[in-house]
This record gives sequence, structure tokens and C-alpha cells, in this order.
Amino acid sequence: MSKLLSYSAHVRATVALGLPLIGGHVAQYAIGLGDTIMMGWYGVSELAAVSLAGSLFFTVFLFGCGFAWAVMPMVAAAEGAGDETAVRRSTRMGLWLSVIYAVLALPAMLYAKPILKALGQTEEVAALGAEYLAVAGFGMLPALLVMVLKSYLAALERSRVVFWITVLAAICNVFANYALIFGHWGMPELGIRGAAYGSVVTQCVSLLAAGIYAALALPEHSLFRRIWRADWEMFGRVLRLGLPIGLTVLSEVTMFSASAVMMGWLGTETLAAHGIVITVSGGTFMVHMGLSNAGTIRAGQSFGRGDRANLKRGARVVIALSVVVALVTTAIFLTMPETILNQFMEPDAAGRAQILAIGVGLFAVAGLFQLADGAQAIATGLLRGVQDTAMPMLIAALAYWGVGIPASYLLGFPFGLGGVGIWSGLVLGLAAAAVLLMWRFWTFGVASTTPGPRTAAA
Repeated sequence: MSKLLSYSAHVRATVALGLPLIGGHVAQYAIGLGDTIMMGWYGVSELAAVSLAGSLFFTVFLFGCGFAWAVMPMVAAAEGAGDETAVRRSTRMGLWLSVIYAVLALPAMLYAKPILKALGQTEEVAALGAEYLAVAGFGMLPALLVMVLKSYLAALERSRVVFWITVLAAICNVFANYALIFGHWGMPELGIRGAAYGSVVTQCVSLLAAGIYAALALPEHSLFRRIWRADWEMFGRVLRLGLPIGLTVLSEVTMFSASAVMMGWLGTETLAAHGIVITVSGGTFMVHMGLSNAGTIRAGQSFGRGDRANLKRGARVVIALSVVVALVTTAIFLTMPETILNQFMEPDAAGRAQILAIGVGLFAVAGLFQLADGAQAIATGLLRGVQDTAMPMLIAALAYWGVGIPASYLLGFPFGLGGVGIWSGLVLGLAAAAVLLMWRFWTFGVASTTPGPRTAAA
């Protein structure tokens, strides 16, 4: 029987695990932000093309990350049960599935121009975007393998290593982009292809760092020994757990993409304000993502031990921490929206006054957005910890596309609330997901944690 930890002990353990994971997510966020800034320095058409092509790459990549995210709770549960064989088996098959997915996704990256044209882009933007993806597509494989190894390391509470690997990637990305986009330090000026090469180099460096650390620091798992040997039973388990995770993420990503399209219908200034607020909200959401990962790992460990009491206490702690973070960011959004908005615009920028007015309204809604988005992220993380992903996938599809998108359209257009209405619809979709996912965890998730350690065969 595991010792019942106090709430303060759960707080300390969650913060110690979560802070490096939060830092890792922020560093990953900074990589994308850095790409955008550097391409903005290079040219407007190139910036538009990278934004579009990067969104397509990111959507395909996130779907494939489902297998990596499945590894996290499986490794945590195996570690909690003291089953080192299951740690190795699940991680290896996560690597296998990532390789298969990356190979299947590559043709869409190599021949992306018809896809970009079908999205209504100009000939120039589609051509530049396709040029970027033809190179960046080869980075899909190392990027997904890195995600698997990061999940493996984080589940073993090596979250500081995950953080430093991501920081290394962010630094490498800055230097590679600076050299290859602009042609500095004796490198050729490659423009948008330079950004793509920089991304591939960064992903390969990250993979090398994660692989070397896993092999040298955790030799007891023999992770890469005879990695070519199939393990079809575990392959099926990772597939069944990971595929719904990928589809869940896809539901959320496409909801936000659809909202951006609707904001564009309202005009350039509204879309610009939306872009600023969603960028800032995305940055603060990285805190909830880190806490969600910590919740997955600690729930997975309790699930593996069959420790229902600590599962419930740990869940209450990570939920409370997320609420505190949401309340703090909400206070900032409500008290200093213009200060934040001004950081993204020149004093004489065209349409500045209108963007400020719209942005202030969006930031007011973004407070509720933070609470709802944080709650659904934490609930999703806890459910992954108890290896429940199929029903959450259905809940996400219902909430995001059955509630969020219709509500955004109705409030934004027939009800005439504009951008605030579209964002309010997003809040309703996220809130519906949060309520249903929390209910699912506290009923099915807790009940499924039965006494006694779980093994790989379970």
C-alpha cells in the first residue's frame, strides 16, 4: 500500500516536475515566435508563406504527436508498477509508430503546392510555402522521435533534461536561421528555404541530444538495443491509446483555425487583434500545458500502482494550480490590455486605434478563455494518465465542433457581436469540453484505478 501524501507534498512534487516542463513548452513556443520574427525581417511574402506552411506542418505534426503523448502515461504507469520491461516496450513502439507516420506524411509535405492553392492562397504564397515544406517535411521524422523521447524522459521525472534539450533547440534554431536565411557567417542566403533547413538542423540536434542522454543516463532500459525487433502486442496498445489523442488535438487545432477564418471575415484590423491576443494567450497557455503534462505523469504513476487516494489528491492539486495561474493571467489581461497590445504595434501603425479597441474587448473574453482552456487541458492530461483517450476524443469533437464553432458563428454574425462573439463561442466550446472531461475523470477515471500494480500485460 502506497503512503498517502499530504496536499503540500503533492504541491511540491507537482511544481518540481511541472516547472521544467512549463519551461520546455515556453522554449518550444519561442522557437516558433523566433521563426516568425526572422521571416518578418526578411520579407512580407516569405512571412505569409511561412505562417501558412508552418500551420500546415504543425497540424500534421500535432496529429502524429498522439503516439508520443501516449508513451508518457504508459511509461509513468509502468514505472509506478516497477515494470522496466514495459517502459522499454512502450517507448520503442512509440518510436516505431512515429517513424511510420512520418513516412506516410512526407508526400503531403513534398507536394504541398496543390494543397496550399486549394486553401485559396495566391500563386506566390503557395509556391513559397511549398518550397518551405519540401525541405521542412524531412524534419517531421526527427521532430516526432524527439517528442517520444521527451515523453519517455518526462514520465521518468527527468523533466529538467527535457527543458534543457528544448532550450538547446531554441538556441540552435536562432543561430541556424540567422545564418541560413540571411546568408551570414559564410553561409548562402537561402531565404525561406534557409528557415526550413534551420528547422531540420534544430530537430536533428535535439534528437541527437535526447538519444545520447537516454542511452547513457538510463542504460537499464536498453532502449535502442535490438530496436528493429517488432513487438506487435505493445504496438497495438500504443496505437489504440495514441490515435485518439492525435484526433483530440486535431479537433482543437481545427477549431482555432476555423475561428481565425471567421475573424478574417470581419476585416484586417479584427484579424490583427485576434492574432495578437491568441499569440499572448498561447504563451500563457504553455503554463497549463506543463501542468497538464505533470498531471499526466503523476496520475499515470498512481494508476500504475493502483493508488486511488493519491490519484485524487494529486488531481485536486494540479487543478487548483491551473486555476490560480488562470486567475493571475486574467487579472493581467483585464488591467493592462492596451500595454500588451502596444508591444505588437508601431505607434504610427495603420488601423492602430481600431486594433486597440477590438483587442481590449478580446482580452476581456480571454480571461474566461484561460479558465476554460486550462481546465480542459488539465482534465485531458489526467485522463491520459489513467489511459482513457477514446471517450475524451468523442467529447472533444462534440464540444469543439458541436458547441464551439456553431456558437462562434451565431454569436459573431447573426447576433452581431463580432470578434467578441467569436471568442465567446470558443469559450463555450472549451467550457463544454472542460465540464465533460472533468466529469469523465472523476467518475470513470478514478474508478478505473483499481488497487494493485498494473503490468505490461494488463
